[in-house]
Amino acid sequence: MKILAAGSLRAVWQPLMACFQAETIRCDFGPAGLLRERIEAGEPCDFFASANVAHPQALLASGRALSVSSFALNRLCLTVRADAMREGDDWRSLLMREDLRIGTSTPGCDPSGDYTQQLFSRMGAVGEAIRSRAVALVGGRDSLPLPAGALAAQWLIDHDYTDVFIGYASYAPRLRQISTLCVVDIPEPYNPIAEYAFACLTARGKPLAEFLLSTPAGLILVQHGFN
Repeated sequence: MKILAAGSLRAVWQPLMACFQAETIRCDFGPAGLLRERIEAGEPCDFFASANVAHPQALLASGRALSVSSFALNRLCLTVRADAMREGDDWRSLLMREDLRIGTSTPGCDPSGDYTQQLFSRMGAVGEAIRSRAVALVGGRDSLPLPAGALAAQWLIDHDYTDVFIGYASYAPRLRQISTLCVVDIPEPYNPIAEYAFACLTARGKPLAEFLLSTPAGLILVQHGFN
């Protein structure tokens, strides 16, 4: 079975597939928008797992998918260089500090970037000023290549590309173990809900679709920071 899956699912995918106990599986990870383009260009694929609903729905609408369903939720958080933190800083003050560089993923190519744009919009006029300063560093066609297995927020901050990175909260448990970083939660109603969905593209993908909606799969997703 050939699977294309959002990069933010990489860490949870191995335990999911171990529980699924299926035939030989080949899986490529990447920004969901770019993966959808590969499918639309004709790349063979049995199953597509996206960090949003829009990309699977587009494949369904064009007749390339048999079914679409949501299977997990995520949120955003800030990862900040620890030595940049000041007493009293919270998520909003950190984003408003003009002495801090803000990094994001790439809107259009990667749903993480799209959710970040929603965050800015929910912040009103302040968010527009922050949007103008934010720089898309990963998740695009010509973005910096990250080493295999690297956490984007950690790698970008450690290599001095940014001081603050806005990314998925599912990475927060791992990032909080790194002493040089601080993870800061973003509260509701500002924090968008990232809704993950899959598109089953062939009959070979149907058992995986059923599994991802099962209780065992849900427990594994929760253990890895998803809702």
